[in-house]
Amino acid sequence: MSSNATTPSPVEIDWKSLPWGPIAALGALLIAMYWDVVPSMFDVWMNDPGYSHGILIPPLAAYVAWLHKDEILALTPQRDMRGIVLTLAGCTVFMLGRLGAEFFLTRISMVIILAGIAWTFWGVARTRKLAFSLFLLATMVPIPAIVYNRLAAPLQLFASEVSGAVLETMGIPVFRDGNILHLAEISLGVAEACSGLRSISSLTVLALVVGYFVLQKTSWRVLLFFLAFPTAISVNVLRIVITAIAAREDAALARGFFHSFSGWVVFLLGFILLYAMALGLAKLEGSSQAEPEAA
Repeated sequence: MSSNATTPSPVEIDWKSLPWGPIAALGALLIAMYWDVVPSMFDVWMNDPGYSHGILIPPLAAYVAWLHKDEILALTPQRDMRGIVLTLAGCTVFMLGRLGAEFFLTRISMVIILAGIAWTFWGVARTRKLAFSLFLLATMVPIPAIVYNRLAAPLQLFASEVSGAVLETMGIPVFRDGNILHLAEISLGVAEACSGLRSISSLTVLALVVGYFVLQKTSWRVLLFFLAFPTAISVNVLRIVITAIAAREDAALARGFFHSFSGWVVFLLGFILLYAMALGLAKLEGSSQAEPEAA
């Protein structure tokens, strides 16, 4: 079975012919705009476990773009003034973020402006090839605090309720009072950090990356992305249940090193489950593509 797809020939970049003057001026302008924005976002990556994956996103997005370098450069660049509209929209978002002291707007504006610049100077075709890299860059931006708080509380209560139900099913008596699980030996509070929102933010990004490299069709990649939500919630409930069982023997196991270590373990489990689902979807994808050819 042969494929009609052809791999583009490697394209050499003529570095000397690049317009280094405008590139340097544009780079200097972006640095001036985001001089304090990027460091503040980096500080969140380093200090908030829920967004620690953000530090890996820029090099990963650059790597994905580099993989498609030959395909991108094989396309004829076409300047498109419509890209200026997107660039101006990004600048507007940046100014609104500055005026309203909203970190999310100032940070996400950087991705919008980069997309606008690519569209303006390279055209739609090349920008479309960069779409996944740009989308990945958007995932490095922490969600707004107001959105986080709105989502964390319901997830916190949901995780508590499901964990309590699982413990009761296992024959462990438990009384739930909001986000507090009262066992015979100890009472455990399902904190905001244990709501599962952090797992969701990390695993959804992983689902995007795994889906991109393992699956071919966008529809299957979208399905894997949405499967990351119940996966994150499930592994988080598992963490709470295991912590509760361990705390019945020793209360110290519900905090400190064990609590932090269990977070990494369930995250690894979530990644394994996502990867297994991606492989399963890849088989289904292959089967669905083979059936028309066989017919």
